[in-house]
Amino acid sequence: MLYVIEGYDGTDVLAARLEARPAHLARLTALRDEGRLLLAGPCPAIDSEDPGPAGFSGSVVIAEFESLAAAQDWAAADPYVDAGVYVRTEVRPFRKVLP
Repeated sequence: MLYVIEGYDGTDVLAARLEARPAHLARLTALRDEGRLLLAGPCPAIDSEDPGPAGFSGSVVIAEFESLAAAQDWAAADPYVDAGVYVRTEVRPFRKVLP
């Protein structure tokens, strides 16, 4: 089943986000290579493709996992969690309708 994972950035975490980004992307690349990633990306903190020093308010991942518990475990092990970028994460089932 698909699950949406939303990570919410803390304040003043842009430097930590940039440092942890390679490890974060490696995990997403693995999901993609396994055919389990529907989409992933950051949410700019301002209305701009490149928010610069404003940074990001969080990220969204939609991917396939065997269960809600598996998705929660995957989210909890994210490098952004370990680096203190995400102050909270939410994981819930997702049903794709379109496209």
